[in-house]
Amino acid sequence: MISQKINKGVLWDEFIDGNPSQLIFEQLPFDHPLYIMYSSGTTGLPKSIVHGAGGTLIQHLKELRLHSNISIDDTVFYFTTCGWMMWNWLLSNLAIGSTIVLYDGNPFYPDPNSMWDMVDEFQITHFGTSAKFIDACKLENVSPISSHSLESMKIILSTGSPLIEESYDYVYKQIKRDVQLSSISGGTDIISCFAGGNPILPVHRGEIQCRGLGMAVKSFDNDGKSLLNHKGELVCTKPFPSMPIYFWNDQDNEKYDNAYFKKFPGIWNHGDFILINEHGGVQIFGRSDATLNPGGVRIGTAEIYRIVESFEEVEDSLVIGQAWDGDERIILFLKLIEPDSINHDLINKINTSIRTNCSPRHVPSITLETKDIPYTINGKKVEIAVKRIIEGDEVKNRDALSNPESLELYENIPDIS
Repeated sequence: MISQKINKGVLWDEFIDGNPSQLIFEQLPFDHPLYIMYSSGTTGLPKSIVHGAGGTLIQHLKELRLHSNISIDDTVFYFTTCGWMMWNWLLSNLAIGSTIVLYDGNPFYPDPNSMWDMVDEFQITHFGTSAKFIDACKLENVSPISSHSLESMKIILSTGSPLIEESYDYVYKQIKRDVQLSSISGGTDIISCFAGGNPILPVHRGEIQCRGLGMAVKSFDNDGKSLLNHKGELVCTKPFPSMPIYFWNDQDNEKYDNAYFKKFPGIWNHGDFILINEHGGVQIFGRSDATLNPGGVRIGTAEIYRIVESFEEVEDSLVIGQAWDGDERIILFLKLIEPDSINHDLINKINTSIRTNCSPRHVPSITLETKDIPYTINGKKVEIAVKRIIEGDEVKNRDALSNPESLELYENIPDIS
């Protein structure tokens, strides 16, 4: 018997209850607690966020049916784990009646074409993934446009981190020409999106198509003035359905208020660095608390990643700001395809490209090689933790990282001490 060979193994027929109890459905309040979500831990200890049933469902149905144009006839996939809010977003497709595809494991197993094989096999119409996965396919020279049909696929959804301009080029040149590329951005805090796709608008290179319906999203300067075509803080000036109903064990909502309403009283401040342009397109430049500030000029880390990670020698990178001589200097860490291959020629090429495509202020003061980049379990770079280590502070959110051992690489580095 198989069950006797596997420790604690149980055969399927033994596992199934032959006389199941009848399901009982309770009528519960609109704001009845549905999920406890834990924030990714990029900036500190994860928050225990409690979301309500009604607000979550309304928000998800809006994003799925209207922003993503999903119907009962569609088959939806999102590469996610149960620890990421996109899992909950994916499951809400069942409220529409659409089919969902679940996957657990390495997306490059047994080879880098596995996910695209799956699209054709299950006729997936909406393929959801991360900017990191798209970038990894690009680095591996994966070209589904020449090897797969992908006829069923109407929309590619991407989130987790900003989708850089070059990734748009890659998708339309190497994956599919007539697909809608929907970069979306929101967070665990709202279990939904502030900005996302729109099936009746054009896709602009490097932009999220629009702000979410019913979401009063704006870009604010530090004085609370609304900005257009300028980078600022992502705020939402009016309530929305999927705001958390409370934090777990948060007396008098003190942690809740400090998390979102401390900087602009009465206005949700999300902590992202954002630009909204004249036609309503949105660009996200990373966490505002990780924003670089050399010479008083605010720079989003995504601006530098876009340039650096276009170099074929670079597998990954991390950029932080370090207080230095009364100002701030930019430190760039490179994880290279070929380890121990950093040299002055490569550094000069990268710096020249950053200076040309961004500005002299964007150019790193110091560039160093590293063996690994810290990421949260749901795939976000952890700049703040590295910054704290370099400044000699304690990092309290190591359990939120998929590779916490990587933080040791940033301790006591002589070149930046």
